[in-house]
Amino acid sequence: MAVTGVVGAGVMGIGVAQDFAAAGHEVVLVDKDERILEEARAAITRNCRLSRLMGGPALDADEILARITTAVGLAALDKTEILVENVTEDWDIKAAVHAELDEVCGPDTVIIANTSAVPITRIASVGKNPGRVIGVHFMNPVPQKPVVELIPGFHTTPETILRTRELLTSIGKRWVDVKDASGFVSNRVLMLTVNEAAYLVHEGVATAESVDEVFRGCFGHPMGPLETADLIGVDTILYSVEVLYEHYADSKYRPCPLLKQMTDAGLHGRKSGRGFYTYS
Repeated sequence: MAVTGVVGAGVMGIGVAQDFAAAGHEVVLVDKDERILEEARAAITRNCRLSRLMGGPALDADEILARITTAVGLAALDKTEILVENVTEDWDIKAAVHAELDEVCGPDTVIIANTSAVPITRIASVGKNPGRVIGVHFMNPVPQKPVVELIPGFHTTPETILRTRELLTSIGKRWVDVKDASGFVSNRVLMLTVNEAAYLVHEGVATAESVDEVFRGCFGHPMGPLETADLIGVDTILYSVEVLYEHYADSKYRPCPLLKQMTDAGLHGRKSGRGFYTYS
């Protein structure tokens, strides 16, 4: 199999790298700091050990980690044939990463943007070859979610689409074809729900526990919207809502002040140990 690059060793990047390696891909996982990469390897070990308990397959952590090479900086991706970018939804950061990827990667490298809200055509406009850029919105946790959104940009070529579909098939993912629009399908709906649920807590209408119990108990959802926010990351939720608000200029996407305060306070959910709930 071709060497697959993964940019960003946060929650999503870890899941993507693990999924590719479990399917037999050789993976190069990069980030800006060696400490982040060390934490990522430890997280993959934990995820593999917990997989069976969470209803997933038995995974050999040593075997999976043996297929993952970690490196600081994007220069290590120069030999990859296809890669997945998973950096934060902050446009300035994402644009800078894609500008560098455009210089580092070979002309035939397919660049997949794993974004929850930023339009793919906007991302592709940063580089000289927008035809090789495509969006794939992986769901969290990546190894447990069998379906993704597949989003071609305005210039994405048929070859790029074909190669991306082949990659997804190789890791057992199905895809839903979605046109390029901020938030796509999933987050154009989900982020509104989470944002409004945060407003209920912010306005004192209900506690986070009560909001989530309504969705679990009344609607049969496995998780409430604020539990989901903690799983995704409260900061990621905020950035995604801000992208929607900027793109559509519609007041229905106004970010809840509580999300801003929690993000500033470092209450980012599961990954920080505290969000709408506290985690041990």
